[in-house]
Amino acid sequence: MSIWGKILGGAAGFALGGPLGAILGAVAGHAVDRYRATQHEESDGDPTRSIAFTIGVIVLSAKMAKADGVVTRDEIDAFKQVFRVPANEAGNVSKVFNQARQDSAGFEPYAKQLAGMFRDNPAVLEELLNCLAYIAHADGKIHPAEQKFMQDVAAIFELDQAAFERATATRFDADDADPYQIVGVSRDATDEQIKATYRKLVRENHPDRLMAQGVPEEFIDVANRKLADINAAYDRIQKERGFN
Repeated sequence: MSIWGKILGGAAGFALGGPLGAILGAVAGHAVDRYRATQHEESDGDPTRSIAFTIGVIVLSAKMAKADGVVTRDEIDAFKQVFRVPANEAGNVSKVFNQARQDSAGFEPYAKQLAGMFRDNPAVLEELLNCLAYIAHADGKIHPAEQKFMQDVAAIFELDQAAFERATATRFDADDADPYQIVGVSRDATDEQIKATYRKLVRENHPDRLMAQGVPEEFIDVANRKLADINAAYDRIQKERGFN
């Protein structure tokens, strides 16, 4: 079953609790019973973390899209396309999106719940911020309110400036972004320090590792784009410094 089927089957409201479970419960309702009747047929283990990630992206992207005062069709379409929402599930996913986008306030409880769930896996929180950045740029520009929203979310996630750069700057202007900031090193770092930091970064952002930590397969295309930007930044540093 895809992540969308699990969510709309009521798993999140049943297993998550907190504000994430509550908002899904408001739109899933009776579907919880259907999930409980079929969950033993699943063979891929506890889906709670993947569901939390997905609901977190829906809720926070909806609230961020409203932060600039208007939710555009581009932003909604981008969400459905990049996160592989099948046509037969789009209406139900929209219900969650619409439930969350009433205004730009009140995102903090959701962000705090996610921060608590993934405190030991900061790469997952960074990937969630990366998803928000994609949505923010869907209409071709970043509104200052959206930028501030992402900064506030990053602060709740306790992500450093390097993580924020990777998740946001690479999505908007990868060619102009500072490659040292993307890799997360200072310009006076040694070649060996840069190599070690880069290798660690690639390990943490490998799709298989992210999926094992809770990022659903449906979101991996966005993760791969960020990894490609990290590799491109490292290549720029290599050429600048002349090391292999």
